[in-house]
Amino acid sequence: MNHSIYTVDKATHLKIVVAGLLAGIAIVTTALTFHLTHPDINVQKTKSLAVYHPHPIQGLIKLAQR
Repeated sequence: MNHSIYTVDKATHLKIVVAGLLAGIAIVTTALTFHLTHPDINVQKTKSLAVYHPHPIQGLIKLAQR
């Protein structure tokens, strides 16, 4: 087994490439499966609403500044 990146042979390089490809395929498969089983969930439909709640101390500061 090679423990250094500088002494890696072709077989170890091939193992790393295959492991990366399998991991990528697994991630894409999982994402597609989740998306196809839950079509009502859409990330782009989310909306954020900004709500402003004035604090009582802000009113006092505005009165003091007048």
